[in-house]
Amino acid sequence: MPTDRKIRRALLSVTDKTGLADFARGLLAYDVELLSTGGTAQALRDAGCPVTDISEYTGFPEMLGGRVKTLHPKVHGGILGIRGNPEHAVAMSQHGILPIDLVCVNLYRFEETVSRDGVTRAEAVESIDIGGPSMIRSAAKNHEDVAVVTDPQSYPAVLEEMKAEGGGLRLSTRQRLAAEAFALTARYDAAITGYLSAREEDPGFPEALALRFRKLDELRYGENPHQKAAFYRESVPVTPSIAFAERLGEGKELSYNNILDLDAALRCVNEFDAPTIVIVKHNNPCGVASARTLREAYERALEADPVSAFGSIVASNRAIDLATAESMAAPGRFIEAIVAPEYAEPALQHLLKKPAWGKSLRALRAGTLGNTTISRRPGALREYRSVMGGLLVQTPDLSLMEGVEAEAVVGTPTEAQTSDLLFAWKVCKHVKSNAIVLVKDGQTVGIGAGQMSRLDSVKIALEKAGPKARGAVLASDAFFPFPDALEAAVAGGITAAIQPGGSKRDSEVFTSARKSGTVILLTGQRHFRH
Repeated sequence: MPTDRKIRRALLSVTDKTGLADFARGLLAYDVELLSTGGTAQALRDAGCPVTDISEYTGFPEMLGGRVKTLHPKVHGGILGIRGNPEHAVAMSQHGILPIDLVCVNLYRFEETVSRDGVTRAEAVESIDIGGPSMIRSAAKNHEDVAVVTDPQSYPAVLEEMKAEGGGLRLSTRQRLAAEAFALTARYDAAITGYLSAREEDPGFPEALALRFRKLDELRYGENPHQKAAFYRESVPVTPSIAFAERLGEGKELSYNNILDLDAALRCVNEFDAPTIVIVKHNNPCGVASARTLREAYERALEADPVSAFGSIVASNRAIDLATAESMAAPGRFIEAIVAPEYAEPALQHLLKKPAWGKSLRALRAGTLGNTTISRRPGALREYRSVMGGLLVQTPDLSLMEGVEAEAVVGTPTEAQTSDLLFAWKVCKHVKSNAIVLVKDGQTVGIGAGQMSRLDSVKIALEKAGPKARGAVLASDAFFPFPDALEAAVAGGITAAIQPGGSKRDSEVFTSARKSGTVILLTGQRHFRH
């Protein structure tokens, strides 16, 4: 069987008409007959390309508002007929079916439609393409004989190969195009599934999970240089999100670890209303502070752990102004990447040009922060994490004191303590478990993260804080299993603690707190982050 097939007849029916006229002219240069539908046929005529309407070829008019036009045996028979199969040849001849050697189709913009605010169910359903996926799948199935082109970016390469192959395409190319086509229809069906499922009050977890992500970048490497990696994002925009943030300047490409750290920083800073800076290192906050001005917030976040902050990731919940940029770019400071809602132009130029590391800085604009996606697509939000041979799926940890009120079970906190306890609780949610966060005056002073023992996390946080632990408050992402960790914190100067409660030894912990005069608030909510 020959590995190449000369293209004599092509069917073009596209929503995205980018490059269509040039592609059609390229096909005509090899005497390819063009079949087309509706708006595509009109666009080709407007470009001066001779074309035969699909209704003229099938002898059947387009009908039902365009819903039925290519769903016809003369279309699908021409695509699916196996060249060289005598039975297929006889049947095609008997019914006047002409071979179609290339199918160029892209689909109705379903994902774009459903991502618009206020789109109705009727509008969404009407944007589901039926004929397009059918033609794409038919052509991809019969790729031994038929080429299927679904991406306008493929047009130049297809024409170039036709030139090299005398008007045909190699089997390897047809097979690659078929794989791309099936990936497109799979993603398209997943988008429809996701939309319809998300409209349910509680969509739950389906028996068969269909994911829809588009490749954004191939990364230089993964967590380590010997690992390959790529960055994908959801087809429907999610905000705020690193995947949909805009890169500014000419800085280095984002690395796998940069993306993880930026995501951690953005999630954390998104919890706060006052001007706040979050500094992240190795996927954990190392300094978080709120203040009246963003510059002051940055200085205080940096002060929390200046050693760890060197070569870090920074997130802001306010536009970066020039004063903050000047502080960030001060001598002796080094930032790998920054994500913020916006940048004042003088601030951005200062960051990109002033420090020696500015030329490699990754600056990302995330747009408006706040849970904009949460209110619009509550049922669609899922988090995914792989294990060897499997995938874990969960709803994201969005609630923070939602529907609950912290209960003072030991003592009564002062207004200042309450403010700091809630601040610490927000940060603690974003620290790897076992997580301990010490806060004083709206600033983290010590963080213990990712330890196997909660007592060890307390010790690390106290060591980081040093004298600043005196008068600070503590947040713990889960209950204290024994009184020892709280007692160590109190010995270090902690005056109040917030934690979920729920340990079998809660009463022992509370008794110890009463003896030391330490305030205890319970949330009833755990925030593990593994």
